[in-house]
Amino acid sequence: MKTRIIVLSTAVAGILATPLAAQMTASTTTDLNFRAGPGPQYAAQGVIPADTAVDVAGCLEGGEWCEVTYDGATGWAYSAYLTTPVENEPVVLYEAPSTVEIETVTYEEGNAGVGGAAGATWGAAAGSLLVGGPAAVAAGAVLGAATGASGAVEEETVTYVRENPVEPVYLNGEVAVGAGVPETVEVYEVPEAGYSYLNVNEQTVVVDPETRRIVQVLR
Repeated sequence: MKTRIIVLSTAVAGILATPLAAQMTASTTTDLNFRAGPGPQYAAQGVIPADTAVDVAGCLEGGEWCEVTYDGATGWAYSAYLTTPVENEPVVLYEAPSTVEIETVTYEEGNAGVGGAAGATWGAAAGSLLVGGPAAVAAGAVLGAATGASGAVEEETVTYVRENPVEPVYLNGEVAVGAGVPETVEVYEVPEAGYSYLNVNEQTVVVDPETRRIVQVLR
């Protein structure tokens, strides 16, 4: 009997020692790029759909970029568009309270390729994309409605934008619906459509010219 108790105790100790809490779960508030490295200069490996749960291994010191697992693959996502529940309310990881324990991870340069021309020109980044604030980002539907993103942009607008490409501008942050374009960055009008557009970090986006918020990312 004693032997059996010892064996059982050893098994329980092994379970308790397993790092079950090493990762946390977060949800995306919008379609979010799944990148090869922690920054918009790294190639997008795919897109994580809005309202999708991902496992978060941790975030870089400073909290902007988090290492996540999605659909069996590991990559990086921008924390301003990731939320985790705290007392049944979504909290943005980038501005999570001290009660939320988020592991700090590091990244060694050279683990992943930098996407396209961005690698050579990133030092000339013209500013940062603006996040709509914690409350707006946490409530993705509210943010989308505020920017007109609740409905799809007309096909005529998409066709015009695709047929009239413009040179990219490089901005820190992440290209996502709801992100704001700084006033210092030029946007291009879509004739008779009520929209503007530009190329941000080699991704073409449609913008509401009044709010300067991205309403659609053309992937």
